[in-house]
Amino acid sequence: MAQYGMEKSPPLRGEVRVQRSKNAVLPMMACAVLTREALELAEVPRLTDVDGMAALLGGIGVQVSRARGGMRLCGETLDGCRAEGIYAERMRASVLLLGPLLVRLGRARLSFPGGCAIGSRPIDLHLKGLSAMGARFALQEGCVEARTDGLHGAVIYLDVPSVGATENLLMAATLAKGVTVIDNAAKEPEIADLARLLRRMGAKISGIGQSRLTVEGVPALHGARFTPMPDRIEAGTLMLCAAATRGDVLLRGAQADTLGAVIAKMRECGAQVTAESAGLRVRAGRLQGVDVETLAYPGFPTDLQAPMMALLCRAEGSSILTEHIFENRFLQVPQLRKMGASIAVRGRSAVVRGVESLHGARVSATDLRAGAALVLAGLTAEGHTTVTEISHIERGYVDLAGALRALGAPIVRVE
Repeated sequence: MAQYGMEKSPPLRGEVRVQRSKNAVLPMMACAVLTREALELAEVPRLTDVDGMAALLGGIGVQVSRARGGMRLCGETLDGCRAEGIYAERMRASVLLLGPLLVRLGRARLSFPGGCAIGSRPIDLHLKGLSAMGARFALQEGCVEARTDGLHGAVIYLDVPSVGATENLLMAATLAKGVTVIDNAAKEPEIADLARLLRRMGAKISGIGQSRLTVEGVPALHGARFTPMPDRIEAGTLMLCAAATRGDVLLRGAQADTLGAVIAKMRECGAQVTAESAGLRVRAGRLQGVDVETLAYPGFPTDLQAPMMALLCRAEGSSILTEHIFENRFLQVPQLRKMGASIAVRGRSAVVRGVESLHGARVSATDLRAGAALVLAGLTAEGHTTVTEISHIERGYVDLAGALRALGAPIVRVE
C-alpha cells in the first residue's frame, strides 16, 4: 500500500497552482444525465473520486472520455438507472445521480452512498425534497429504489442547509414541470458554480449564492463547455502548510472571496495573507492560538478543521476547535497525539495546547482531511514521519506530495 514519507520541512517557498475543485466537478459530472448532448469540463482533476463517478456514469450508459486535461461526457446513450456496486458504496457523491436519473428516466436504483467515516450523513433531506416533487421511494437490500410519473415543481424547505441535497434538488428541478423553490439552501461556492453550469445548459435559475433558489423547469437542457472553480479546500490546505512551516508561498488561482473565514482565522493566528493578481500569497512566522468553529458557508469549512488543528498544535497558547457540521470529525486526534500533540476532546470541541515541537511517527490517515492534517503535522515534526492509508488523501488531492515537494518539502510517495 502506498504511503508518504517525510522529514521536517524548511519553510515552504515558491508558487503552486491550485487544482480545480473536486466538490464542484462531481455534481457537474452528474449533469451529463440531464441532457442528450455533450458536456465538456475543462481541467478536471485526476482523483480517485472523479474516476469513481466516471465509472458509475459509464455503467449507466454515459460516454465518458478524457482529453487534454478535460473530460467529455455524453448522455445520449443513457440506458440504465442502476448506480450500484463498489463505487456507489464508497462514494458519497453517488447520491447526486438520484435526482438527474429520476427527472430523465422516471426511475433510479442506487446503493446507499459511502465516503469518509466522519459521522452520520443521512440522505433523508434528498428523499424528502424529491418526494415533494413527486418521487416515490422504497429502501431495500442496501439500496434506494425510486420512481416517479413525472417530477413537478414544489416549495421545499431544507431543515439544514445540506450541500448534497441542495445540489440534487437543483439538478432535478431544472427539468421538472413548473417552478421549484428551495428554501434554506446551502450557499457553498461549489453550488453557485453548479448553477452557473446549469444556466449555461439552458436552465432557468435565480437566487444563485443565496439561501433561496428558484428554478423554472424547462423541456430540455443542451450541452455546454465549462471550467470548474479552483479547489478552495486544496488552496486552504496548502495555505495552512505554508503558514505552519513559516514559509512564503503564492497559490496561483486561489480565490479570496471563497476563503474569507479561513483567511480571517489565519490572520488572527499571525499569518500574512495577501490577495495578488495571480492568487493568494501566505507568509508566516511564529503563530498564536485561536478559537475556530466550523459552520456552513460562509463560515469556517469543516473540511479544513483537521488541517487547522494540526497547525494549532505548534501555535503559542491554547485553542478551541468546535465542530458543528459532523459529530465524528476528530479522528485525526489519536494520530496527532502519537506525534506529541496535546489535545483534549470534549464532545464536539477539542482543546489544543500548543507544544514546542512534534516528533515524527508512523500514523494512519483515517479519512481524507485527517490525512491532510497528518501531512501538515509531519512537515513540522522532528525526525521522520510516515503516513499510511493515503488512498483516503488521494480521493481529494492531486499529488499532494508533489505540490509540497515543489515548494521545498522533503516528502515522497512510496509504494
